[in-house]
Amino acid sequence: MLQIIAQYLEYLELEKGLAQNTIDAYRRDLSDFAVEIDNIESVDRFKINSYMRVLRERNLTPTSVIRKVASIRGFFKWAASTGVIDKNPASTLEQPKVPQKLPKVVSLKEMEEMLHNNLNPLEHVIMELLYSCGLRVSELVNLKLADVDLASKYVRCFGKGSKERIIPMGETAKRIIKEYLPERELIIKKYGLDTKNLLILENGRLITRQDIYNFIHNQGKLIHKNISPHTLRHSFATHLLENGADLRVVQELLGHSDVSTTQLYTHISKKRLKDVYFGINTEE
Repeated sequence: MLQIIAQYLEYLELEKGLAQNTIDAYRRDLSDFAVEIDNIESVDRFKINSYMRVLRERNLTPTSVIRKVASIRGFFKWAASTGVIDKNPASTLEQPKVPQKLPKVVSLKEMEEMLHNNLNPLEHVIMELLYSCGLRVSELVNLKLADVDLASKYVRCFGKGSKERIIPMGETAKRIIKEYLPERELIIKKYGLDTKNLLILENGRLITRQDIYNFIHNQGKLIHKNISPHTLRHSFATHLLENGADLRVVQELLGHSDVSTTQLYTHISKKRLKDVYFGINTEE
């Protein structure tokens, strides 16, 4: 079973071009499932349903259960299509439903407060690219110097499934990146680095997802909110829609393959409008 899972993960990496973080999540989910079964041929819908009950008994969040079920569905669909098994036991499996939860966002005032919090050039670039370009943290970490075109004012990034998208940047982002580049060059010369990555820490180490998570979390303390890099991406989309941006344009900027994912942000805008109308303080 584990050998077949390894073949599937190789397929996801080489054929589907999925990001390493996504592949690692599939590996964890499928390895956990493999512990509960004897071999792939013995799996039927009854055994998968039994496993789903086990997941619920572990008190996992609905989101975690949904992700694990999606991993199993994808795996057996591939196994059946490649002839590893004769029949897909997950073909009629019902996907668990989870109540839709609106993402957390920050207000324009809170964003301004964080942006004027004595940031160094690197920190300022991080904040600008997460917020004004709506990048995912993985996209930001992997951003190369050549992906930033200051003359044309755009950023090129590669999202889920290595899907490329072009995002325009404003004058402020352009100015902040220009201010950071000389510092980056000094660090490269100081440590004799040979890297194409845009973001480099003062000690010469390439920035990581965790570095950015920690930095944004600390920024959130300034406005008394527990936020993550994705909070700034949510805020980017919400503020665009609140200021009249077209839903399809926001979809393209975020790199969503399905517009229904982007429509979630229209619900946030409506809720904020309602809160203001009834005099509710949404900044809490």
